[in-house]
Amino acid sequence: MEQQKPNNINGGPKMNMPKFNMNWIYFIAILTLAMLYMTSSGDGMGAAQAHIESSYTDFKVFVERGYADKIVINKSQNTLKMYVKAEHIRDIFKQGHQQTGTSPYVDVEIGSVDQVEQFLDKMRDQGKFKGKLSYDNKSGGSIIGDLFYSLLPLIIIFGLWMLFFRRMGGGMGGGMGMFSVGKSKAKMYEKGGELGITFKDVAGQAGAKQEMQEIVDFLKNPQKYTELGGKIPKGALLVGPPGTGKTLLAKAVAGEAGVPFFSMSGSDFVEMFVGVGASRVRDLFEQAKQKAPCIIFIDEIDAVGRARSKNPAMGGNDERENTLNALLTEMDGFGTNSGIITLAATNRADMLDSALLRAGRFDRQIHVDLPDLNERKEVFAVHLKPLKLADDVDIDFLSRQTPGFSGADIANVCNEAALIAARYNREKVGKQDFLDAVDRIIGGLEKKTKVMTEQEKRSIAIHEAGHATISWFTEFANPLVKVSIVPRGQALGAAWYLPEERVLQTKEAMLDEMCSLLGGRAAEELFIGHISTGAMNDLERTTKQAYGMIAYAGMSDKLPNICYYNNQEYQFQRPYSETTAKIMDDEVLKMINEQYERAKRILTEHKDGHAQLAQLLVDREVIFAEDVERIFGKRPWTSRAEELLEAQMRADAERMAEERGRQLALEAKEEEEEEEA
Repeated sequence: MEQQKPNNINGGPKMNMPKFNMNWIYFIAILTLAMLYMTSSGDGMGAAQAHIESSYTDFKVFVERGYADKIVINKSQNTLKMYVKAEHIRDIFKQGHQQTGTSPYVDVEIGSVDQVEQFLDKMRDQGKFKGKLSYDNKSGGSIIGDLFYSLLPLIIIFGLWMLFFRRMGGGMGGGMGMFSVGKSKAKMYEKGGELGITFKDVAGQAGAKQEMQEIVDFLKNPQKYTELGGKIPKGALLVGPPGTGKTLLAKAVAGEAGVPFFSMSGSDFVEMFVGVGASRVRDLFEQAKQKAPCIIFIDEIDAVGRARSKNPAMGGNDERENTLNALLTEMDGFGTNSGIITLAATNRADMLDSALLRAGRFDRQIHVDLPDLNERKEVFAVHLKPLKLADDVDIDFLSRQTPGFSGADIANVCNEAALIAARYNREKVGKQDFLDAVDRIIGGLEKKTKVMTEQEKRSIAIHEAGHATISWFTEFANPLVKVSIVPRGQALGAAWYLPEERVLQTKEAMLDEMCSLLGGRAAEELFIGHISTGAMNDLERTTKQAYGMIAYAGMSDKLPNICYYNNQEYQFQRPYSETTAKIMDDEVLKMINEQYERAKRILTEHKDGHAQLAQLLVDREVIFAEDVERIFGKRPWTSRAEELLEAQMRADAERMAEERGRQLALEAKEEEEEEEA
């Protein structure tokens, strides 16, 4: 049923007045310039010179009085033009040269050219005409040509006007860019299959895929849910660290749903003109209503959805807030948007406005976290498909070598491994290529040209051997994979570990990690006699971890079971007193010093093994876990990760032995064939 439109106060129909727009000001300014050109008779661009028509008798009077400057006779038309001297312009035209121009003339029809020539010769003899007499034999110009030359400046102005509007509007829509600046920039896919991405292309993220699959089911079969009295969710927010596949999931939804899909970035709403962002929001949802049921996907929504300021003095009425208000109204306001599901992605959900996150706008928050071990295996399986792999590549080992890697990082590892293999002219990508790729991504590019003295090289070896020794003799430290003193990026050396992915971290495990980090500085003090800046990164990580344990995790003796974490964006006051801050500082210093003394005790007990390890590093630059085991013996504590690492090492050794055996058998067979030949 059509709704009746409201009337105004006076009882008459409500007038739909046109909205004010800056474009009208530009249009009026250009129109005014054009009118000034058409009406101007001055010396400006395109201004015509004044002229009057007169009889032959008046012409003779003007010449006799000395008004003529020069005369042009047109023999074909039997006319002449008498150009008037500047000092006599007012005598004929009754106005000054500012109005007539510098060269006004008098049009005269003549009967005979010879008669005019005789008259002018007579005036020359009398000294009343000293100007130039010339002839113009051209026929009258065409009307079209005269019109073209008259309108040429207008055409140029109009062309510049069109170019200006197209530039200001970002080149949108055939010269009407300025008028379409408030239109939505969303890219629409009538069929999501155009993207060629489905849920099969998204590895891991089983929970997120399940929730996104439900959204697809809502669009394909809404009766299944509405028959029971339920309502289709209006929006879902994808939250997670960068590179975890939020945008890829949205593309998969578009490919699976088979409904129109509008995609744009949060920054596309932001423009230099006031009110454009809100206008684009309204236009986007207006287009979506016409295509419903459909999906709207806004990537990086934190560009417009950031929490509004609670302090009026901090810009409470800026363009971004107006855009956010329009988005809130369109998602769930007085009107209805049935059949439109809004998806959005961000990695900064803590900065979004609470009104945007409430139920009814984004009903669901889908967390897309970093992949765990099993999910990394699935991601590796996807990205390894296009590569030519050697037989020694083990997905399980690679997934354990990449803890904390996102899907984008794993894709980068696979690509980097292929590039490394191609660099060395290998026919297939092998296990070592992947290990080099991981080292390249974590530590940076290997700097083979960096020059170090023998003393610096030995100091670095002692430092890294200290890390390896402490991690070998602490129970909860991560298993060692290899130690290197080859410079990479900003680091002069590094130790690689195979960490266990624990859901919960205990205090003992964190203290063991802190002790291992301090092992490098402790080794420098014990075995070199002085300390260096090489431990700066270790000290930074240790200090941050100690403050986190005491201020956030409540792992302090004097401040037990207290968390001072505060996530209020506009609160500039610490949630604890100066006395508590002093206690925190004392507890952090005490905790770090205890672990530093513990590291020195462990190194002192195993100083001979540490010296052998440091010398081996100086000689070979890179050592592995088996080298450390050969020096110190088996590690007192064996974790699941170490068992898998040892199994992998045994498998590698067996595989190498088998390959060596096959090579020897092949060589023996070739020798026998040569002897028989």
